[in-house]
Amino acid sequence: MSSSGVHKPSTSIITDFKEITKLRLAVSVVFSSVAGYFLGADTVDFVIVLLLAIGGYFMVGASNAYNQIIEKDLDALMDRTKNRPIPAGRMSVTTAFVIASVFTILGLIVLYIINPRTAMFGALSIFLYVSIYTPLKTKTPLSVFVGAFPGAIPFMLGWVAATGEFSIEPGTLFMIQFFWQFPHFWAIGWWLFDDYKKGGFFMLPTGKRDRGTAIQVILYTVWTILVSLIPAFGVTGKLFLSPFAAGLILLLGLGMLYFAIKLYREKSAYAAKKLMFASVSYITLLQIIYVLDKFIRQWI
Repeated sequence: MSSSGVHKPSTSIITDFKEITKLRLAVSVVFSSVAGYFLGADTVDFVIVLLLAIGGYFMVGASNAYNQIIEKDLDALMDRTKNRPIPAGRMSVTTAFVIASVFTILGLIVLYIINPRTAMFGALSIFLYVSIYTPLKTKTPLSVFVGAFPGAIPFMLGWVAATGEFSIEPGTLFMIQFFWQFPHFWAIGWWLFDDYKKGGFFMLPTGKRDRGTAIQVILYTVWTILVSLIPAFGVTGKLFLSPFAAGLILLLGLGMLYFAIKLYREKSAYAAKKLMFASVSYITLLQIIYVLDKFIRQWI
């Protein structure tokens, strides 16, 4: 009995730290950044990969801690967020603010060591996420459009970390992740509609789980697929996709489109949840295919 009492506080501190910095989300952001780095690098420097991973985690952690400070009262109203460290009373706003501030400073330093442009885009993503996206979430469905900007930076950030330059290649990577976020977030917004409503969040483009929203989900899914295939046409500089890899991505895209159409037909929370998982699979597998395609072509 006493031994479990000894372990519990330390476990909950670690759990709360992971929760306030959203460790699982940070891992997916770091994955995107590292994929972008592998695509942009002529020779892979694993020190930079490590710095990118650490800097990326600091930036995501800072953004999420600031976000949870701002939304603490709204988080308390929603089932999915009421047990977060601040609304549950396990962490003070001051502690969260210290974590956020330290993470911001360390993140910018680490990214600056890679190169100044990487730090600049990292700073821009925190600013957009915390200062514009977060306050807009309770005001307008356009918040998803604003949030798509910081959300699309990681994939591009990796290329900038590798080259120190912003050009057509990282711009294309940005566009892929930018368009992808609309079906992804609208699927989440549809799935968790009732819970978001308790917190007063407007996530769906029409504000409702209706035909209009479902049509926009399909349209943005199509845009995502088309943008993902542009590198196959040799118009994006060093970023190139072989016909075989493009075929795989098209198949993945059609899979995601299938779930988007299913949402249009069924208009159910279950269909939205399926689309959300399909969208996560799409972006993860797309990044793996892009990287593997580059290195396989180099080896051949």
